[in-house]
Amino acid sequence: MIVREISNALTAEELIERLATHRTLAAAPREQLAWVAEHGRQQAFPAGYTLARTGERIPNLYVVLTGRFAIHVHRGSGWRKVMEWRGGDVAGFLPYSRMTASPGDTRTEEPTELVSVPDDLFPEMIRDCHELTAILVHVMLDRARHFRSTDLHDEKLASLGRLAAGLAHELNNPASAVARSAEVLLHRMPTAESAFRTLGGVRLSQAELAAFDRLCEQCLAEGPQQPGSPLEQAERHEALAAWLERHGLDRAAAETLAETGLALPALDAAAGALGAEALGAALPALAASCGTRRLASDIQRAANRVHELVAAVKGFTYMDQAAVPKPVDLARGLSDTLAILRAKAKSKSVRLTADVEPGLPTIDGFGGELNQVWANLIDNAIDAVNNGGNVEVTARRQDGTVVVRVVDDGPGIPPDVREQIFEPFFTTKPQGGGTGLGLAIVRSLVGQHEGEIEVESHAGRTEFRVTLPAGAPVASPG
Repeated sequence: MIVREISNALTAEELIERLATHRTLAAAPREQLAWVAEHGRQQAFPAGYTLARTGERIPNLYVVLTGRFAIHVHRGSGWRKVMEWRGGDVAGFLPYSRMTASPGDTRTEEPTELVSVPDDLFPEMIRDCHELTAILVHVMLDRARHFRSTDLHDEKLASLGRLAAGLAHELNNPASAVARSAEVLLHRMPTAESAFRTLGGVRLSQAELAAFDRLCEQCLAEGPQQPGSPLEQAERHEALAAWLERHGLDRAAAETLAETGLALPALDAAAGALGAEALGAALPALAASCGTRRLASDIQRAANRVHELVAAVKGFTYMDQAAVPKPVDLARGLSDTLAILRAKAKSKSVRLTADVEPGLPTIDGFGGELNQVWANLIDNAIDAVNNGGNVEVTARRQDGTVVVRVVDDGPGIPPDVREQIFEPFFTTKPQGGGTGLGLAIVRSLVGQHEGEIEVESHAGRTEFRVTLPAGAPVASPG
């Protein structure tokens, strides 16, 4: 594609008149618009032309006369348009901007005409065109706010996707346990009902009923039989079958009796307290009672785990609270974040530990944004370590502040990139593995809470340290 000077280029006076009606620059004095007309270069670009590629230096200020172009940034999972400029806008490099390289690919989306001013003329413009410079600085601030808002939104969505994947896995275990135990319970109910009908027909005496109750309590106290090696299971099954046979009972009952965890001495005591007929009816009822109660306990534990995870998600996102600054219980935020990320840690066999000082003071701010900080730092640490590695999170009060440390035993951050890790779109992960926004947003959010973030790293140990001003002590429950 060929970039051309505008063949029917405007004369200096015509360009000044055009700039005087320009949506962004119209408020500048006429002599300053004349400065732009004198020093600017009128250019035309066809649709699909790339003005700047990701990482390239941005050398010019662009005053857009007609057409449209946009910047597309790679967000890990693909390209996304994050900002667009049309006739009447100003783009490119702006006075006092710290963005020296393009964060994405900037392409024209239709034929576009603009006036470009080289950045080496900015010192002269700043000296001689005060009102024009002020307008351009306001444009820069608005653009920075837009990028910051877009970046935070995109990183939150990416983070939410990662957390959702981990939660789906974490919730699947207790949900599957509930479904599995409920299915087994329904399958066993007819057998249990039949066993208790048979037991009722025997008409146990009060002494025999008391012995049966003691056996049930002992069975529940012992817990289920823990599966050993195949040889150990076979030996237990054979011992129980032999015991049943010695007492004139069906050897087939050994399979259900083996699940109770009862040892032979307990069964001997029950046989001594119950007659032969009562013993034959009591053992199937005993196995049914213990099995039913145990399945109900399994369902309760799994349901409680689901409840804990849902509570952690609500606490992590602050989904039921207004987005206003308030005292934040940092210890709870760390706990909720760790609960959500444990599934990812388990998938890599990473040991994830936390040591939070009791009674930490609150932090004045936004709980959801602080949890975003912890999630990014801990998630990055889990990514950094090898399988079987360690990630440790600590929180301590220190001289009127609260200091949170996230430490991993991964390979460390190379010295040559350590100064770049907080820059937007910089990432050491392979393409698709990260947006390059996480640490930039972490630094921004920590700064908004009047805090500081520091990093120390060498092979085998990387520590991110967040220091936040302490608020009021957390109220004790009750």
